[in-house]
Amino acid sequence: MLEDRSFLASRVFSSSCQQETQWACFNLTYRLEVGMGNGKRPSDHDGDEFVRTSSSYGRNVRPRSSRNHHPNDESDSGDSSDSGSLISPIGRDNSINCLIRCSRSDYGSIASLNRSFRSLIRSGELYKLRRLNGVIEHWVYFSCHLLEWEAFDPIQRRWMHLPRMDSNECFMCSDKESLGVGTDLLVFGKDLNSHVTYRYSILTNSWCPGVSMNDPRCLFGSASKGEIAILAGGCDSNGNILNTAELYNSETKTWVTLPNMTKPRKLCSGVFMDKKFYVIGGVGGSEAKVLTCGEEYDLETRKWTEIPNMSPGRSAAARDSDMPAAAEAPPLLAVVNNELYAADHTDMEVRKYDKQRREWFTVGRLPERAVSTNGWGLAFRACGDRLIVIGGPRAMGEGYIELNSWVPSEGPPRWDLLARKPSANFVYNCAVMGC
Repeated sequence: MLEDRSFLASRVFSSSCQQETQWACFNLTYRLEVGMGNGKRPSDHDGDEFVRTSSSYGRNVRPRSSRNHHPNDESDSGDSSDSGSLISPIGRDNSINCLIRCSRSDYGSIASLNRSFRSLIRSGELYKLRRLNGVIEHWVYFSCHLLEWEAFDPIQRRWMHLPRMDSNECFMCSDKESLGVGTDLLVFGKDLNSHVTYRYSILTNSWCPGVSMNDPRCLFGSASKGEIAILAGGCDSNGNILNTAELYNSETKTWVTLPNMTKPRKLCSGVFMDKKFYVIGGVGGSEAKVLTCGEEYDLETRKWTEIPNMSPGRSAAARDSDMPAAAEAPPLLAVVNNELYAADHTDMEVRKYDKQRREWFTVGRLPERAVSTNGWGLAFRACGDRLIVIGGPRAMGEGYIELNSWVPSEGPPRWDLLARKPSANFVYNCAVMGC
């Protein structure tokens, strides 16, 4: 019966932990299971029913992880008592060693125990220690409405609603880019006269203005790794295509200007692979031609190296249609286990990059219902050891958002439908946060 509990002691501790530590954490588990002042914690079965089928969406009560995702909520104030040692029988260090191995979806319930637990979780210390110990959960954040964002936990298959963004109409209606880095979700857009950034923190469950880039831009390529992210290329406020790049540190909330790329480019894509950052494809030059090359940035040497034919390129159908290059979405790229994959939205294929031969080859098909408009409205992301495709069919103003996943290490593409819900809009923005 306890096998389904996310706080099961055997999952929380390694085999080297002492018996009394296991017992203390099990005691913590029991306290959370029976409820901590806010009512009984819903069972895992209740949460699963919320997202299992489209017919159940919106009918059930709000899932427990929707609350647990937000440890700062005043309703989660819990016991007002304080305990500097956290779990008293085992001490603070062992308590933290226990907590970093708990699912982050349970941090809201843990924060409701007392002020010490709440302060620890809101400080971000647990997430730093999780990263150092290789404990990472990847959640998907996406927006299908102008100022509304949702998060999805692909392990427990639960939806969570983020607070609504508070911005003006100009930002609301502008094109946006998004990026998950550290414990932050960054959303980039335009205000009346300038580019602006909004930052959502999972530590405070709130939005606030983000720190502006040194060289504000849009239509750039970007990727994150741990607490850092790199943005490269794009356009400035005058429409000039850039060859500049910047690095963001989510812990210090600072931007650092990097050396310039060899080529200016916009509508490009970025990935981290083999401890290096790559910007791939896009449009560049005075004639806005499609770029087939990529560029590799070595964080140690701080040098860019051009790599020919690294972009998956446009499909034959797109080339034959004479569609302008700027009308097509940036390359849909993702890296899993240091292997680069691409989604060909026209031919509905998944392709893989051979790093030795520097060429692309087809490995299988995309989910059949993952529709898009020239690649727009379709999300293709790495999520831990799996690839995620977010999209869905729509007709007559109605449709669905479907999340499909595939683990490349298990063989050719066989897509698992993780969740499905009604949505009249396609995916405007999507980011993955691993912490």
